[in-house]
Amino acid sequence: MRKWAIGPALAAILPLHAMTPHRTAKIDAAAHDAMARTGSRGLAIALIDHGKVVLVRAYGIRNAAGAPLETDTIMYGASLTKTMFAYAVMQMVDEGKVDLDRPIADYLPKPLPEYGNLDAYGNWADLAGDERWRRITPRIILTHSTGFANFSFDEPDGKLRIHFDPGSRYAYSGEGIILLQFALEKGLSLDAGQEMQRRVFDRLGMINSSAHWRPDFASHLADGWTDEGKVVPHDERSHVRLAGSVDTSIADVANFAAGLVRGEGLSAPARAEIVRPQLPIATLSQFPSFQPEVPPGKRFPISAGLGVITFSGPQGPGFFKGGHDDQTANTMVCVERGQKCAVILSNDVRSERAFPDLVRSLIGETGAPWRWEYPAQFR
Repeated sequence: MRKWAIGPALAAILPLHAMTPHRTAKIDAAAHDAMARTGSRGLAIALIDHGKVVLVRAYGIRNAAGAPLETDTIMYGASLTKTMFAYAVMQMVDEGKVDLDRPIADYLPKPLPEYGNLDAYGNWADLAGDERWRRITPRIILTHSTGFANFSFDEPDGKLRIHFDPGSRYAYSGEGIILLQFALEKGLSLDAGQEMQRRVFDRLGMINSSAHWRPDFASHLADGWTDEGKVVPHDERSHVRLAGSVDTSIADVANFAAGLVRGEGLSAPARAEIVRPQLPIATLSQFPSFQPEVPPGKRFPISAGLGVITFSGPQGPGFFKGGHDDQTANTMVCVERGQKCAVILSNDVRSERAFPDLVRSLIGETGAPWRWEYPAQFR
Protein backbone atom coordinates (compact mmCIF):
# COMPACT_ATOMS: atom_id res chain seq x y z
CA MET A 1 0.00 0.00 0.00
CA ARG A 2 1.22 3.55 -0.71
CA LYS A 3 2.41 5.32 2.41
CA TRP A 4 0.14 8.26 1.64
CA ALA A 5 -2.98 6.12 1.25
CA ILE A 6 -4.29 6.78 4.77
CA GLY A 7 -4.75 10.48 5.43
CA PRO A 8 -3.57 12.27 8.57
CA ALA A 9 -7.06 12.47 10.05
CA LEU A 10 -7.50 8.72 9.82
CA ALA A 11 -4.01 7.94 11.07
CA ALA A 12 -4.64 10.11 14.12
CA ILE A 13 -7.78 8.24 15.18
CA LEU A 14 -6.97 4.66 14.21
CA PRO A 15 -6.64 2.84 17.54
CA LEU A 16 -5.82 -0.58 16.15
CA HIS A 17 -5.27 -1.84 19.70
CA ALA A 18 -9.09 -1.68 20.06
CA MET A 19 -9.33 -4.64 17.66
CA THR A 20 -8.13 -7.96 19.06
CA PRO A 21 -6.51 -10.41 16.65
CA HIS A 22 -9.39 -12.80 17.31
CA ARG A 23 -12.03 -10.24 16.35
CA THR A 24 -10.10 -9.15 13.28
CA ALA A 25 -9.76 -12.77 12.19
CA LYS A 26 -13.50 -13.32 12.59
CA ILE A 27 -14.25 -10.27 10.43
CA ASP A 28 -11.75 -11.45 7.80
CA ALA A 29 -13.42 -14.85 7.79
CA ALA A 30 -16.86 -13.29 7.38
CA ALA A 31 -15.63 -11.24 4.42
CA HIS A 32 -14.01 -14.23 2.71
CA ASP A 33 -17.15 -16.28 3.29
CA ALA A 34 -19.30 -13.50 1.80
CA MET A 35 -17.17 -13.41 -1.32
CA ALA A 36 -17.24 -17.18 -1.68
CA ARG A 37 -21.04 -17.32 -1.30
CA THR A 38 -21.81 -14.48 -3.71
CA GLY A 39 -19.01 -14.85 -6.25
CA SER A 40 -17.92 -11.28 -5.53
CA ARG A 41 -14.46 -10.38 -6.84
CA GLY A 42 -13.80 -7.33 -4.65
CA LEU A 43 -14.94 -6.14 -1.23
CA ALA A 44 -13.81 -3.47 1.24
CA ILE A 45 -15.08 -2.89 4.77
CA ALA A 46 -14.60 -0.51 7.67
CA LEU A 47 -15.65 -0.44 11.30
CA ILE A 48 -16.30 2.70 13.34
CA ASP A 49 -16.66 2.50 17.11
CA HIS A 50 -17.27 5.48 19.43
CA GLY A 51 -16.90 7.75 16.44
CA LYS A 52 -13.44 6.48 15.55
CA VAL A 53 -12.20 4.29 12.72
CA VAL A 54 -10.91 1.05 14.25
CA LEU A 55 -10.65 -1.24 11.22
CA VAL A 56 -10.28 -0.79 7.46
CA ARG A 57 -9.83 -3.86 5.24
CA ALA A 58 -9.91 -4.72 1.54
CA TYR A 59 -10.20 -8.14 -0.12
CA GLY A 60 -10.07 -9.54 -3.62
CA ILE A 61 -9.18 -7.73 -6.81
CA ARG A 62 -9.90 -4.38 -8.42
CA ASN A 63 -9.77 -5.27 -12.12
CA ALA A 64 -9.73 -8.15 -14.59
CA ALA A 65 -5.92 -8.14 -14.58
CA GLY A 66 -6.05 -9.29 -10.97
CA ALA A 67 -4.55 -6.21 -9.30
CA PRO A 68 -5.39 -6.33 -5.59
CA LEU A 69 -8.16 -4.20 -4.13
CA GLU A 70 -6.57 -2.05 -1.42
CA THR A 71 -7.88 0.34 1.21
CA ASP A 72 -6.87 3.34 -0.94
CA THR A 73 -8.24 1.96 -4.23
CA ILE A 74 -10.52 4.44 -5.97
CA MET A 75 -14.10 3.14 -6.01
CA TYR A 76 -17.51 4.63 -6.81
CA GLY A 77 -19.14 6.41 -3.93
CA ALA A 78 -22.40 6.14 -5.90
CA SER A 79 -25.35 7.38 -3.83
CA LEU A 80 -23.30 7.72 -0.66
CA THR A 81 -22.56 11.02 -2.43
CA LYS A 82 -26.06 12.17 -1.40
CA THR A 83 -25.28 11.77 2.29
CA MET A 84 -21.98 13.61 1.88
CA PHE A 85 -23.87 16.44 0.18
CA ALA A 86 -26.46 16.55 2.99
CA TYR A 87 -23.60 16.83 5.49
CA ALA A 88 -22.18 19.79 3.54
CA VAL A 89 -25.61 21.43 3.28
CA MET A 90 -26.11 21.20 7.05
CA GLN A 91 -22.85 23.09 7.54
CA MET A 92 -24.37 25.83 5.37
CA VAL A 93 -27.49 25.72 7.53
CA ASP A 94 -25.33 26.25 10.61
CA GLU A 95 -23.72 29.24 8.90
CA GLY A 96 -27.08 30.79 7.96
CA LYS A 97 -26.45 30.40 4.23
CA VAL A 98 -29.22 27.81 3.73
CA ASP A 99 -32.68 27.58 5.26
CA LEU A 100 -34.09 24.07 4.95
CA ASP A 101 -37.63 25.40 4.59
CA ARG A 102 -36.99 28.29 2.22
CA PRO A 103 -38.42 27.42 -1.22
CA ILE A 104 -35.92 26.79 -3.99
CA ALA A 105 -37.76 29.49 -5.95
CA ASP A 106 -36.43 32.06 -3.47
CA TYR A 107 -32.81 31.04 -4.14
CA LEU A 108 -32.99 31.28 -7.92
CA PRO A 109 -32.60 34.61 -9.76
CA LYS A 110 -35.29 33.56 -12.26
CA PRO A 111 -38.03 30.91 -12.48
CA LEU A 112 -36.63 27.39 -12.71
CA PRO A 113 -38.25 26.45 -16.08
CA GLU A 114 -36.61 29.49 -17.70
CA TYR A 115 -33.18 27.87 -17.29
CA GLY A 116 -34.20 25.33 -19.92
CA ASN A 117 -33.01 21.74 -20.18
CA LEU A 118 -29.36 21.45 -19.21
CA ASP A 119 -27.32 18.31 -19.86
CA ALA A 120 -25.18 18.74 -16.75
CA TYR A 121 -28.17 19.46 -14.51
CA GLY A 122 -31.81 18.75 -15.24
CA ASN A 123 -34.71 19.16 -17.64
CA TRP A 124 -36.09 22.19 -15.85
CA ALA A 125 -38.01 23.49 -18.89
CA ASP A 126 -40.28 20.44 -18.60
CA LEU A 127 -41.75 21.91 -15.41
CA ALA A 128 -43.28 24.91 -17.20
CA GLY A 129 -46.97 25.01 -16.41
CA ASP A 130 -46.70 23.15 -13.09
CA GLU A 131 -46.19 25.75 -10.40
CA ARG A 132 -45.71 23.11 -7.72
CA TRP A 133 -41.97 23.35 -8.31
CA ARG A 134 -42.18 26.58 -6.30
CA ARG A 135 -43.08 24.62 -3.15
CA ILE A 136 -39.91 22.51 -3.21
CA THR A 137 -37.47 23.25 -0.37
CA PRO A 138 -34.06 21.84 0.60
CA ARG A 139 -35.78 19.76 3.30
CA ILE A 140 -38.20 18.29 0.76
CA ILE A 141 -35.28 17.47 -1.54
CA LEU A 142 -33.16 15.83 1.16
CA THR A 143 -36.12 13.70 2.30
CA HIS A 144 -36.74 12.56 -1.30
CA SER A 145 -40.24 13.99 -1.49
CA THR A 146 -40.05 16.31 -4.51
CA GLY A 147 -42.43 14.22 -6.61
CA PHE A 148 -39.75 13.68 -9.27
CA ALA A 149 -38.78 10.30 -10.67
CA ASN A 150 -35.28 9.16 -9.79
CA PHE A 151 -34.16 10.80 -13.03
CA SER A 152 -36.14 12.18 -15.95
CA PHE A 153 -34.67 9.51 -18.22
CA ASP A 154 -36.68 7.01 -16.17
CA GLU A 155 -39.90 8.57 -17.47
CA PRO A 156 -41.45 6.92 -20.56
CA ASP A 157 -41.10 10.13 -22.54
CA GLY A 158 -37.90 11.32 -20.85
CA LYS A 159 -39.61 14.43 -19.49
CA LEU A 160 -39.27 15.67 -15.92
CA ARG A 161 -42.59 15.97 -14.07
CA ILE A 162 -43.98 16.21 -10.56
CA HIS A 163 -46.04 13.14 -9.64
CA PHE A 164 -47.45 14.29 -6.30
CA ASP A 165 -47.58 17.37 -4.10
CA PRO A 166 -44.02 18.05 -2.93
CA GLY A 167 -43.41 16.98 0.65
CA SER A 168 -46.38 14.62 0.83
CA ARG A 169 -44.62 11.26 0.48
CA TYR A 170 -41.25 9.56 -0.09
CA ALA A 171 -40.07 8.69 -3.60
CA TYR A 172 -36.32 8.41 -4.17
CA SER A 173 -35.03 11.03 -6.58
CA GLY A 174 -31.51 11.78 -7.72
CA GLU A 175 -32.98 14.54 -9.89
CA GLY A 176 -34.12 16.30 -6.72
CA ILE A 177 -30.58 16.28 -5.35
CA ILE A 178 -29.34 17.81 -8.61
CA LEU A 179 -31.97 20.54 -8.22
CA LEU A 180 -30.58 21.48 -4.80
CA GLN A 181 -27.06 21.57 -6.21
CA PHE A 182 -28.30 23.77 -9.07
CA ALA A 183 -30.13 26.14 -6.73
CA LEU A 184 -27.11 26.60 -4.48
CA GLU A 185 -24.81 27.21 -7.44
CA LYS A 186 -27.13 29.68 -9.17
CA GLY A 187 -28.60 31.30 -6.08
CA LEU A 188 -25.55 31.48 -3.81
CA SER A 189 -22.85 31.51 -6.52
CA LEU A 190 -21.22 28.43 -5.05
CA ASP A 191 -18.98 25.93 -6.81
CA ALA A 192 -20.44 22.62 -5.63
CA GLY A 193 -17.24 20.68 -6.26
CA GLN A 194 -15.16 23.15 -4.27
CA GLU A 195 -17.70 23.15 -1.43
CA MET A 196 -17.58 19.37 -1.22
CA GLN A 197 -13.79 19.45 -1.27
CA ARG A 198 -13.59 22.02 1.52
CA ARG A 199 -16.49 20.95 3.70
CA VAL A 200 -16.25 17.17 3.40
CA PHE A 201 -13.06 15.80 1.89
CA ASP A 202 -10.50 18.24 3.35
CA ARG A 203 -12.26 18.48 6.70
CA LEU A 204 -12.31 14.71 7.19
CA GLY A 205 -8.94 13.80 5.68
CA MET A 206 -10.48 12.13 2.61
CA ILE A 207 -7.40 12.51 0.44
CA ASN A 208 -8.54 10.05 -2.25
CA SER A 209 -12.00 11.54 -2.79
CA SER A 210 -13.39 14.01 -5.29
CA ALA A 211 -16.79 15.06 -6.61
CA HIS A 212 -15.43 14.60 -10.14
CA TRP A 213 -12.71 12.63 -11.89
CA ARG A 214 -9.07 13.33 -11.00
CA PRO A 215 -6.34 12.13 -13.39
CA ASP A 216 -4.21 10.87 -10.49
CA PHE A 217 -6.94 8.31 -9.76
CA ALA A 218 -6.12 6.39 -12.94
CA SER A 219 -3.26 4.36 -11.50
CA HIS A 220 -5.21 2.78 -8.64
CA LEU A 221 -8.89 2.64 -9.52
CA ALA A 222 -11.35 -0.23 -9.42
CA ASP A 223 -13.33 -1.54 -12.35
CA GLY A 224 -16.57 -3.34 -11.53
CA TRP A 225 -18.43 -6.61 -12.00
CA THR A 226 -22.12 -6.93 -12.86
CA ASP A 227 -24.57 -9.51 -11.57
CA GLU A 228 -23.71 -11.62 -14.65
CA GLY A 229 -19.98 -11.41 -13.93
CA LYS A 230 -19.21 -8.94 -16.72
CA VAL A 231 -16.35 -6.49 -16.12
CA VAL A 232 -17.28 -2.81 -16.54
CA PRO A 233 -14.54 -0.14 -16.72
CA HIS A 234 -14.59 2.65 -14.15
CA ASP A 235 -16.49 5.66 -15.43
CA GLU A 236 -14.44 8.88 -15.39
CA ARG A 237 -17.20 11.31 -14.36
CA SER A 238 -16.14 14.78 -15.46
CA HIS A 239 -19.20 16.66 -14.11
CA VAL A 240 -19.98 17.31 -10.47
CA ARG A 241 -23.41 15.72 -9.94
CA LEU A 242 -24.04 15.36 -6.23
CA ALA A 243 -26.59 12.63 -6.68
CA GLY A 244 -23.69 10.22 -7.23
CA SER A 245 -20.47 11.50 -8.84
CA VAL A 246 -18.03 11.06 -5.95
CA ASP A 247 -15.01 8.81 -6.41
CA THR A 248 -13.56 7.68 -3.09
CA SER A 249 -11.92 4.81 -1.18
CA ILE A 250 -12.94 2.64 1.75
CA ALA A 251 -10.42 4.46 3.98
CA ASP A 252 -12.00 7.78 3.04
CA VAL A 253 -15.61 6.66 3.49
CA ALA A 254 -14.60 5.29 6.88
CA ASN A 255 -13.40 8.79 7.77
CA PHE A 256 -16.69 10.23 6.54
CA ALA A 257 -18.85 7.81 8.51
CA ALA A 258 -16.84 8.46 11.66
CA GLY A 259 -17.15 12.22 11.20
CA LEU A 260 -20.87 12.02 10.54
CA VAL A 261 -21.71 9.73 13.45
CA ARG A 262 -19.86 11.97 15.91
CA GLY A 263 -21.13 15.23 14.34
CA GLU A 264 -17.77 16.61 13.26
CA GLY A 265 -18.11 20.22 12.03
CA LEU A 266 -21.82 20.47 12.87
CA SER A 267 -23.76 22.04 15.69
CA ALA A 268 -25.65 19.57 17.86
CA PRO A 269 -29.02 20.71 16.39
CA ALA A 270 -27.75 20.32 12.80
CA ARG A 271 -26.38 16.84 13.49
CA ALA A 272 -29.66 15.86 15.17
CA GLU A 273 -31.65 17.13 12.19
CA ILE A 274 -29.86 14.81 9.77
CA VAL A 275 -30.91 11.70 11.69
CA ARG A 276 -34.32 12.88 12.91
CA PRO A 277 -37.18 10.81 11.42
CA GLN A 278 -38.68 13.53 9.23
CA LEU A 279 -41.00 11.75 6.82
CA PRO A 280 -42.49 8.27 7.39
CA ILE A 281 -41.90 5.92 4.47
CA ALA A 282 -45.01 4.02 3.42
CA THR A 283 -43.76 1.84 0.55
CA LEU A 284 -42.74 -1.81 0.77
CA SER A 285 -39.45 -1.14 -1.01
CA GLN A 286 -37.36 1.78 -2.18
CA PHE A 287 -37.95 1.08 -5.86
CA PRO A 288 -39.98 1.53 -7.98
CA SER A 289 -40.34 5.09 -6.72
CA PHE A 290 -44.07 5.49 -7.30
CA GLN A 291 -45.40 2.21 -6.01
CA PRO A 292 -48.59 2.35 -3.90
CA GLU A 293 -48.26 3.25 -0.25
CA VAL A 294 -49.46 0.69 2.31
CA PRO A 295 -51.32 1.15 5.62
CA PRO A 296 -49.29 1.82 8.78
CA GLY A 297 -49.57 -1.75 10.08
CA LYS A 298 -47.91 -3.16 6.96
CA ARG A 299 -45.05 -0.68 6.66
CA PHE A 300 -41.45 -0.94 7.75
CA PRO A 301 -40.87 1.37 10.74
CA ILE A 302 -38.52 3.65 8.82
CA SER A 303 -38.45 7.34 7.90
CA ALA A 304 -36.48 9.71 5.74
CA GLY A 305 -33.89 11.78 7.52
CA LEU A 306 -31.77 14.27 5.59
CA GLY A 307 -29.78 12.22 3.09
CA VAL A 308 -30.24 9.04 5.16
CA ILE A 309 -32.94 6.55 6.15
CA THR A 310 -33.66 6.29 9.87
CA PHE A 311 -34.72 3.17 11.74
CA SER A 312 -34.80 1.74 15.25
CA GLY A 313 -33.63 -1.75 16.14
CA PRO A 314 -32.19 -3.90 18.92
CA GLN A 315 -29.44 -1.35 19.59
CA GLY A 316 -31.75 1.65 19.43
CA PRO A 317 -31.95 4.40 16.79
CA GLY A 318 -29.82 4.15 13.69
CA PHE A 319 -29.52 5.33 10.11
CA PHE A 320 -28.25 3.98 6.83
CA LYS A 321 -27.59 4.83 3.22
CA GLY A 322 -26.84 2.60 0.26
CA GLY A 323 -25.22 3.15 -3.10
CA HIS A 324 -25.79 1.00 -6.15
CA ASP A 325 -25.39 0.75 -9.87
CA ASP A 326 -24.95 -2.21 -12.21
CA GLN A 327 -21.44 -2.91 -10.90
CA THR A 328 -21.33 -1.14 -7.53
CA ALA A 329 -22.66 -2.13 -4.11
CA ASN A 330 -22.15 0.18 -1.13
CA THR A 331 -23.73 0.57 2.27
CA MET A 332 -23.21 2.55 5.46
CA VAL A 333 -25.14 1.46 8.56
CA CYS A 334 -24.75 3.35 11.84
CA VAL A 335 -26.26 3.07 15.30
CA GLU A 336 -26.29 6.05 17.61
CA ARG A 337 -25.51 4.08 20.77
CA GLY A 338 -21.75 3.80 20.89
CA GLN A 339 -21.43 5.84 17.66
CA LYS A 340 -20.88 2.64 15.66
CA CYS A 341 -20.91 2.21 11.88
CA ALA A 342 -20.31 -0.57 9.41
CA VAL A 343 -19.19 0.61 5.96
CA ILE A 344 -19.00 -1.65 2.93
CA LEU A 345 -17.85 -0.74 -0.58
CA SER A 346 -17.75 -3.31 -3.34
CA ASN A 347 -16.84 -3.13 -7.00
CA ASP A 348 -19.02 -6.21 -7.56
CA VAL A 349 -22.78 -5.78 -7.26
CA ARG A 350 -23.15 -9.43 -6.23
CA SER A 351 -21.76 -8.49 -2.82
CA GLU A 352 -25.11 -7.00 -1.80
CA ARG A 353 -26.50 -10.43 -0.97
CA ALA A 354 -24.02 -10.70 1.88
CA PHE A 355 -24.49 -7.21 3.35
CA PRO A 356 -26.78 -8.16 6.27
CA ASP A 357 -24.35 -10.84 7.49
CA LEU A 358 -21.33 -8.59 7.01
CA VAL A 359 -22.92 -5.74 8.96
CA ARG A 360 -23.79 -8.15 11.78
CA SER A 361 -20.20 -9.36 11.87
CA LEU A 362 -19.02 -5.77 12.27
CA ILE A 363 -21.50 -4.13 14.66
CA GLY A 364 -24.10 -6.75 15.54
CA GLU A 365 -27.81 -6.85 14.71
CA THR A 366 -29.00 -3.33 13.92
CA GLY A 367 -32.52 -3.72 12.57
CA ALA A 368 -31.58 -2.08 9.26
CA PRO A 369 -34.48 -2.71 6.83
CA TRP A 370 -32.73 -4.94 4.32
CA ARG A 371 -35.99 -6.23 2.83
CA TRP A 372 -37.01 -2.66 2.01
CA GLU A 373 -33.63 -1.82 0.46
CA TYR A 374 -33.16 -5.13 -1.42
CA PRO A 375 -36.61 -6.76 -1.72
CA ALA A 376 -35.63 -9.19 -4.48
CA GLN A 377 -32.76 -10.59 -2.41
CA PHE A 378 -34.20 -10.60 1.11
CA ARG A 379 -37.84 -11.70 0.98
